[in-house]
Amino acid sequence: MADGESDTKYQEYLTHLQGWKVRKDSRVDPSDKSLDKSLRTITQDKVQKYDTCPVRIALFGLGRIGMIHLQKIYSNPRTKLVYCVEPVAERRHYVRTAWFLNDVTFLDITEVDKVLNDPEIDAIVIGTPTYTHKELTMKALKAKKAVLCEKPLAPDFDGTKECYELADKMGVPLLTAFNRRFDPGFFDCRKRARAGEVGKIRVIKTCARDSPLPPIEYLKTSGGIYKDCAVHDIDVILWVTGELPNQVFSTAHVYDDKIKAINDFDTVAIMMKFPSGTLGMIDLSRNSCYGYDQRLEVFGVDGMLTSGNIRPNGVIAENTKGTNQTPYFYSFASRFGEAYGKELDHFVDVMKGKEKIRVGKMDSLKGFTVVLAAEKSARTGKSVYINWSDDGFGTIVDEDEHVKKK
Repeated sequence: MADGESDTKYQEYLTHLQGWKVRKDSRVDPSDKSLDKSLRTITQDKVQKYDTCPVRIALFGLGRIGMIHLQKIYSNPRTKLVYCVEPVAERRHYVRTAWFLNDVTFLDITEVDKVLNDPEIDAIVIGTPTYTHKELTMKALKAKKAVLCEKPLAPDFDGTKECYELADKMGVPLLTAFNRRFDPGFFDCRKRARAGEVGKIRVIKTCARDSPLPPIEYLKTSGGIYKDCAVHDIDVILWVTGELPNQVFSTAHVYDDKIKAINDFDTVAIMMKFPSGTLGMIDLSRNSCYGYDQRLEVFGVDGMLTSGNIRPNGVIAENTKGTNQTPYFYSFASRFGEAYGKELDHFVDVMKGKEKIRVGKMDSLKGFTVVLAAEKSARTGKSVYINWSDDGFGTIVDEDEHVKKK
C-alpha cells in the first residue's frame, strides 16, 4: 500500500470514529502496526512549537468549574498542567492526592506572582469566583500569558472592555469561556442556519434550566442570573443569527427565599426583536428537578433546526408499566463535557496561530450590552431599546426615552 493511500485510509478511519473533520495534527497510535507508513507520513510534516512541547498551563481555582478544566487539561496530550492555584489548603491536598498530581506544583492564591513570573508558563486558565476574574486576568495579561477565563471577565461593561484592550496591547490571546459555542449540536445548528438551510430565521429559542440549584454561597458572588446564566443564551442567539437586537423585554420572578434575599431571580423569560424581524426567546431557570435541560431551536421559513437534550445513554425500556428512559445529564459538567474539551483545543490552536479566536472582544461586549438591557427591563417592567453604532457598541435607551425620540 502506497504512503498516500495509507494516509487516506487513516483519515477515513478517524472520521468514522470521531464524526467530525480530522485535525491536521492528528496522530496515529504507534501500536497500530498496520499504519506505520501513515505514521511516518503524517509526522514528517512541519512541526510547530507545541507539537513537540505541550502548552504549559497554570490553573487558577479548584472549585466545580476549575475541576472541569483540570480534567480537560490533564487529559489533553497537547497541554501540560504545571501549577494549580487554590486558596483552600484542604482542597489543594485533596486534589493532589485524588489525582496523583505529584508533578504539579500547588500554590496558595497569595503566591500568584510565582506563577506569573515563571517564563515557562504559556497560559493561565481562570476558574475562580466571579469577583476575582478581572484582577487575575489583568495580572496574567500584563505578564504576557495567554488567558482562558470563565465569564464574566469583569462585573461591568467597562471592566470587560479594559481586559480586552490590555490583551490587544500585550499581543496575547484572551478567550472568554462561552463553552456552548463549542457544543457539537449547537455548532451544527449555527453552521446550517447560517448556510441558509431553514431560510429566513423567524424565531430562535433557547431553553436553559440549571441542575442542581447552585449553593447560595456561589449565587451571592455570581453576578446574578442575567450575567451568570442568561449571558450564555444571549451569546448563542447572537452567534447563530449574526444580528444584534434593537428591542429587549424581560420579566423575571424569584421563588426561592434565599435567592430573594440577595435581590436576584431564579426564573427568567427574555424576548428580543432584531432589525430583520427575527424574534429571539429565552426560557431560563436556576433549577430543574429532572436534570440539566438545554435546548436550541431555529425556526425559519424553510424549516427548523433543533439541538435537544442529551442523556447518558439512549436505552429506552418499554413494558406493561409504560416507557422509561435514563434522565437527562444531571449538570453542565457532563452535558457540556465535550464542549469544554473542544474549547481547550481551540484555545491551544489560537496560541499556535492555527485558528482565529472564536469569541472576540466585540462578541463579549455586544452580548454584555444585551444582558444589561435584559436585566434593566426585568427590574423596570418596561421594554428596553438598544441603539447600535457602526463600531458595534450599543447605547441602552429606556422605553419612555425611545417613545419621545419617535
